[in-house]
Amino acid sequence: MADLDDIRDGNNFGIGIAAKTDGFHLKGLNNTDWGLKNRLSRIFNRKSGRTVMLAFDHGFLMGPTSGLERIDINIAPLAEHADCLMGTRGMIRSSIPADCETPVCLRTDTGTTILTEMNHNVLIAEEEAIRMNVSAMAAMLAIGDKDTEAITIANFSRLVDIGMKYGIPVMGVTAVGKDMARDARYFGMAARVCAENGASIVKTYYTEGFEKVVAACPVPVVIAGGKKLPELDALDLCYKAIQCGAAGVDMGRNVFQSEAPLAMMQAVKSVVHDDSTPAEAFELYQDLAN
Repeated sequence: MADLDDIRDGNNFGIGIAAKTDGFHLKGLNNTDWGLKNRLSRIFNRKSGRTVMLAFDHGFLMGPTSGLERIDINIAPLAEHADCLMGTRGMIRSSIPADCETPVCLRTDTGTTILTEMNHNVLIAEEEAIRMNVSAMAAMLAIGDKDTEAITIANFSRLVDIGMKYGIPVMGVTAVGKDMARDARYFGMAARVCAENGASIVKTYYTEGFEKVVAACPVPVVIAGGKKLPELDALDLCYKAIQCGAAGVDMGRNVFQSEAPLAMMQAVKSVVHDDSTPAEAFELYQDLAN
């Protein structure tokens, strides 16, 4: 057991020293098997090593929130423009055409909604991921929540067991409860716990000092978009995260709640894949939107 009286903050993160990716283009995954690497290669662009995921799994917590009232109208037209779709089995089956070739990261935990206590989740059947031909699976970890931390880590560890059995990558999604800190120390710990428990991808939030979060996590980190921001601010968020070493974004509300969702998707991709500045990407957004 760790000595709780002598926990020291890390201070040697090797900032600026890139992880070796000689055998595979994504860090920390060279020793995984062929099937897992092949699925990851569908999600992450080989040239940039990054991804733009479109998240629309909010409904299993929030119901038909703004922009997600009709997945078939609001999300399906964007699907081919994303590098990966992040959604639930119900919405993907009912509203995303089966001939869509965009890889899917399936939300594989389910439980409570915003109307009750959050994060009391369980896993869906593993056969669902195989049946739906997904490229990755995702589950949430409530690090720091005394009521649900243990069960969500147990869920996640079980999901990694399933993923390793069938060669399917697993993305750890770090939850942020009302009493949890929103700083690099917390997100760094949460991301590391995901990786320690076998995550192939970690989804977390950008914060000041994010370069430490990325450096201390041995697998690719993508950022959540979070609440809706003005378009330029959202593009600036993406840019800062990429500059800190993030491997992409898993963005939802900042795309589907935009006045011009497809234009915003293309602008985000220009930041993530082409290293556009926020100003350049915003100009592209305005041109496409008009």
